[in-house]
Amino acid sequence: MKFVHLLAAMMATAVIPLAAHAQSFPEKGSTLRIIVPFAAGGGVDNAARLLAEQLRKQLGTPVVVENKAGASGTLGGKAVQTAPADGYTLLFSAATHVLAKQVLATPPYDPQADFVPVARVGEAPLMLVIAPALEPRTLGQMIGAAKSKPDDWMAAIPAAGAPSHLATLLFAKQAGLKLTYVPYKGTQPALVDVGGNHVSLLMDSMVSLLPLAKSGKVRPLAITAEKRSPLAPDVPTMQEGGLKAFKYASWYGVWVPKGTPADRVARLSAAVTQASAELGRNGAYAAIGIDAVAEGSEQFRKFIAADVAQGSELLKSAGFKPE
Repeated sequence: MKFVHLLAAMMATAVIPLAAHAQSFPEKGSTLRIIVPFAAGGGVDNAARLLAEQLRKQLGTPVVVENKAGASGTLGGKAVQTAPADGYTLLFSAATHVLAKQVLATPPYDPQADFVPVARVGEAPLMLVIAPALEPRTLGQMIGAAKSKPDDWMAAIPAAGAPSHLATLLFAKQAGLKLTYVPYKGTQPALVDVGGNHVSLLMDSMVSLLPLAKSGKVRPLAITAEKRSPLAPDVPTMQEGGLKAFKYASWYGVWVPKGTPADRVARLSAAVTQASAELGRNGAYAAIGIDAVAEGSEQFRKFIAADVAQGSELLKSAGFKPE
């Protein structure tokens, strides 16, 4: 009996430091680093900075955002992958992160195996715009015109494997279109060519396209959300335009390096989902066109697996070859 009581006491005292360790993370005076693999001032960076400020308020610890742009987002990803797996270095990125293996001939890491999902924090609709000189005024008219003269319709692709690319492939598949795809290095040059009537259409982040759409320099036809956006209430959804099954969104998430202790992942997941929910409640995310999502680590892992499967199939069906 003495041995049993001693064993129980030893187990109890062993648990106390672990619980205390979990509660003490992040330690007072420490700093959380959020790496954004894109340039400052862009949509991903803006969302990351809102999250960082909310986390700072909740945790009472400094949270800094560092931009490490380059190599299609993999430069910043690599910085997080090789950082100490202690929970203090986080990656804030977009949907493009998880498809590195599918779009790069020599990816620097495996997005699913080399990172631990912490939380998915938001998603944002895309907008379909066409060149102003084209006749169609509705999505249905555009689909009809593209079917009747497929050789005349070219779709701008700002980045391989990005939501803009995958959403365009899904649109063509569901609408039964044979589009010619024109690659670009970024949204701005693609948007300039659509506005200049050099390329027929572009589907990309609604917030990125909205200024030119409102000015009449490109013509908006639809957004990819299930409901109209308060930022563009006059623009119908794809479903309203006739594609009843169409739904697609860009999304944002947080990861840590593989090997990060499970208790720290759980602590970060709880903090990040709480922060995201608050950014949804106070309207901070809505102001930049993001719908808040509060999806924890395991949910996020399953979401990534499904998203990669869908993206891989779309790229394969389009005959895409990694570069």
